[in-house]
Amino acid sequence: MQQELVDKIKNDPKYQELVSKRSRFAWTLSIIMLLIYYTFIMVIAFSPTTFAAKISAGSVITIGIPIGIVIILSAFVLTGIYVWRANGEFDNLTNEIKAGLK
Repeated sequence: MQQELVDKIKNDPKYQELVSKRSRFAWTLSIIMLLIYYTFIMVIAFSPTTFAAKISAGSVITIGIPIGIVIILSAFVLTGIYVWRANGEFDNLTNEIKAGLK
């Protein structure tokens, strides 16, 4: 009986929609984060003086420090975006799938 339930869920169009949307969204956010991070690393590797420039004339802080902080914060923002959508659209689809099984 358990296998019948699994097959019923896998064949449900709403389940397939959920898996498709969630996977596509997760890959999109992952690619965005990888682009941000690897762009930062490539600039460091091929043009280290770019991030070594001082913020102002008498400052000891370089441009690379705030850019690095923004990169870290972007990971939190992208995670927040995923959680927001997961708690909304993805949970709604999951609840509709559950309701269809009863």
